Amino acid sequence: MCGIAGIFHLETAKPVDPARVRTMIDAMPHRGPDGSGVWTAPGVGLGHLRLSIIDLAAGAQPMLTEDESLAVVFNGEIYNFAELRAELEDKGHVFRTHSDTEVILHGYRQWGEACVERFHGMFAFALFDARAQSLWMARDRLGVKPLHYASLSDGSLIFGSELKSLLAHPLLRRAPDLSAVEDYMAYGYVPDDACLVAGVRKLGAGETLRLVRGRSLPRPQRYWDVSFADRTKSRPAELEEELVALMRQAVRSRMVADVPLGAFLSGGVDSSSVVALMAEASKQAVKTCTIGFDVASLDETAYADRIARRFATDHRTRIVSPDDYGLIDTLAFHFDEPFADASALPTYRVCELAREQVTVALSGDGADEAFAGYRRHRFQMQGERVRALLPAGFRQSVFGALGRWYPKADWAPRPLRAKSTLLELAGEGGEAYAASVGVTPYDLRRRLFTQDVKTTLGAYRAEDRYIAAMANAPARDALDRAQYADIRIWLPGDILTKTDRMSMAVSLEAREPLLDHRLVEFASRLPVPLRIRGNSGKYLMKKAMEPFLPQDILYRPKMGFVTPISDWFRGALAGEAMAVAGGSALARTGWFETKLLARVAADHRSGLADHGRLLWQLVMLDKALGRLFAL
Repeated sequence: MCGIAGIFHLETAKPVDPARVRTMIDAMPHRGPDGSGVWTAPGVGLGHLRLSIIDLAAGAQPMLTEDESLAVVFNGEIYNFAELRAELEDKGHVFRTHSDTEVILHGYRQWGEACVERFHGMFAFALFDARAQSLWMARDRLGVKPLHYASLSDGSLIFGSELKSLLAHPLLRRAPDLSAVEDYMAYGYVPDDACLVAGVRKLGAGETLRLVRGRSLPRPQRYWDVSFADRTKSRPAELEEELVALMRQAVRSRMVADVPLGAFLSGGVDSSSVVALMAEASKQAVKTCTIGFDVASLDETAYADRIARRFATDHRTRIVSPDDYGLIDTLAFHFDEPFADASALPTYRVCELAREQVTVALSGDGADEAFAGYRRHRFQMQGERVRALLPAGFRQSVFGALGRWYPKADWAPRPLRAKSTLLELAGEGGEAYAASVGVTPYDLRRRLFTQDVKTTLGAYRAEDRYIAAMANAPARDALDRAQYADIRIWLPGDILTKTDRMSMAVSLEAREPLLDHRLVEFASRLPVPLRIRGNSGKYLMKKAMEPFLPQDILYRPKMGFVTPISDWFRGALAGEAMAVAGGSALARTGWFETKLLARVAADHRSGLADHGRLLWQLVMLDKALGRLFAL
């Protein structure tokens, strides 16, 4: 696990100043505390920060082939590198190290760009080919590891693991992209196909980009996508057996490390499944850690303790206060772009706890997206059944009218928010699901934005991204389409961004075995009843894990990390809430109606309304604007 950055001149092989590349990697030292390196040649410069995991002595980067015709910088892990190395050695390749990085170089030499299809893992890398005068960049299938890039006025392209590495280059123009502000206000994060800094792009999950000197910047190419178009015909018992084998393989391949390794353990199905399979494969006690809260309704430590005892793990728990808002500036620094998923706070704390004893931690991320574990998946299926039974005109006139009349109840549990449910039933499936994954509804955003912003945005609307993804999904039904959109948009934009930034903030490598692409492909072929049955999501996964885990762990209600942000803005952060309407970077942009922002803050503080989530969004946007644009 590392940080990478670099410069490539597209037109001519201009000299690259090593000090400039050094400045880019120095902007993110947390990604590689164990070493760094810079390599330059005419027209190219590569920089690398190292968090040593595999081949501690000889795995330094940038890494070159013996003839120096190929050079690579790499962030991540290739989990099947040993098998690939053996195959390449059989073909005559000679290796000088035992690192997975060298497998990328030899794999490229043997198979060309098709090598990326053989790599199983999480990765973002840039490979310079001196003979072809090209730079080839690639990102893993699901988007676990990030890669940003931008074109500059001097004809160069710069890239880096984090936005801050690009911002360290003096020629990068810092101007905000208002469409990304619209995206952020809709979703609570900036999706992978957007960036708050205009002109900066992110290589998409499962994409490659090949730059050739003397040619213009091309479009990225997708080498992998998940398809829900096919259904397996295997029997449930056979599928359970196959699923356990795939999970076992995914976990064991991610336990290869030359440094201490452990796991996050919440006591939920996903992390408990990972720990169970780790304990099965390990000769020593698995090191596990849990963050608990001093509020009983939010605390899951009792469940985690049960799993820890069941598998005799070396378990540690730390109780923290839900009032952890002191991390706001730390979050703003590490995310760069605004990020309003408040579960980033406890995620940082559990990574911090893990890093005290281990350098690598396995997580349970990804199972909800792959196996349909979110309640919204179930609601979408149910809503589509209703929409299929009633004509669109009837739904729009009856449900639409009732929805507009019904009082708003954001404070209520999701199934009881009748206003939202009625309005979603009035619309089409894609529109309804886009609304269900959103944070701030479209109508409210339009009221918050000034007329100048609305004019600039024109017809642009963040929800259309989800609607288009669902409409074009390789899918059979409503659940397929919802899961496909989540895997393409929500997973890399929110879940994996959160895990990458918070783990790297403390120089911890987080690995996601449940996002092995073979597992995701397996899950996408499951019939709907094996994903959702009754009120239970992840049905087949839970059935397959019954021999390993207690029933009340497998089938208890999902909790997740919760933070009391509404209370914060009536207490310690009340001043922050009022500041967004005046005197803040956000207020100085002229993007928002400040009188309405002031009323939102005042109504929340008085208890007249609950705008805690919206205020958190606005405060995190304000922090990002101050950092990115010095407003």
